[in-house]
Amino acid sequence: MSIDMLVFGEDWGKHPSSTQHLIKHLLADQQILWVNSLGLRRPQLNKRDLKRIWQKLSSFINQPQSAAHLGSVGPRLVNPLTLPLPGNPLARWCNSKLLSSKLKPLFETNDKPLLWTSLPSAVDIVGKLGERAAIYYCGDDFSALDGVDHSPIERMEMELATKCQLIITASNALAQKFPAHKTMVLPHGVDYELFSTPAPKAADLPEGPVAGFYGALAGWFDQQLMIDTARLLPGWTFVLVGPANTDITNLLAEPNIKYLGSRAHHELPRYSQHWDVGLLPFKRNQQIAACNPLKLREYLAAGSPIVSTEFPALDGYRDLVRSGNSARFFAESIQEFYAYKYHRQLMSEIRQQRVCRESWSKRAEDLKEVLGTL
Repeated sequence: MSIDMLVFGEDWGKHPSSTQHLIKHLLADQQILWVNSLGLRRPQLNKRDLKRIWQKLSSFINQPQSAAHLGSVGPRLVNPLTLPLPGNPLARWCNSKLLSSKLKPLFETNDKPLLWTSLPSAVDIVGKLGERAAIYYCGDDFSALDGVDHSPIERMEMELATKCQLIITASNALAQKFPAHKTMVLPHGVDYELFSTPAPKAADLPEGPVAGFYGALAGWFDQQLMIDTARLLPGWTFVLVGPANTDITNLLAEPNIKYLGSRAHHELPRYSQHWDVGLLPFKRNQQIAACNPLKLREYLAAGSPIVSTEFPALDGYRDLVRSGNSARFFAESIQEFYAYKYHRQLMSEIRQQRVCRESWSKRAEDLKEVLGTL
């Protein structure tokens, strides 16, 4: 099978990243080989990292042929074996050899695919697979992202930027890091059909009034802001949906904060369409200043009122979002939205109309035009 595009990204199907949303819309036209995640940090001797190492070794031994085993249509998958030692010269050399020996036999003689990477750790394979062009898709600020060895990854990212013919970023803030002559901004989209189509209320979503958040509970999630807001509104239930990637003991100690755990992406409208207010309680840091969170547009497509902390990606939506950085502001805004809940249907339609033309399919059409020039 001929290969049109080789993609280095996170593990396919693990979470619905922007890369996966875009690539799904290219599958009808291109044969895509997806290489599951290359490490962005050195593992540590803890339960979580040891479990991850075991999973990577198991997936390498039991190579999937496609995404069919994940219950969805997807690209052909490859689980590489590499050394998770970012910045180590010997490890980088070894990884280049390991990836070349793994991937070259999968190519046909005349294949000259596009190489797309969302990970700076793929830098050492760029230019070694006969690709006709290399693209770096930058969706995060790796110099500030949680769970990354910042200094070596930042150096690898700058090296990658010099090797690639095109750099695509998810925000203007990220674009400023790279040469303007080969950098374009492609804002995140939304699975509009999924989030706007009425869905039944989740059985474990409490009766109102409810304010909710879904997404990873990580270092950028402002736990203290959530706690302080919950204490100001003891009659409300604050629902959290998503993986806990950090200690959330203090959150769980609050009687009106309910942690429901992770849910599949397609189940999220059953929460966001039915809670009274959606929350974006992000910390004010370098990572958030450069982010373009998927859930902002997803909340809007669900018709949910939104209370958020301040960050630049709210530009273009500020008239639909209440934004501030204090618990007092959050509490007052939540109550204000609830006071006008009888107008929710009209406002929901206005929110949905704002993002109905920002679907991932539209973003992919824009992307196809650019890729056609390479």
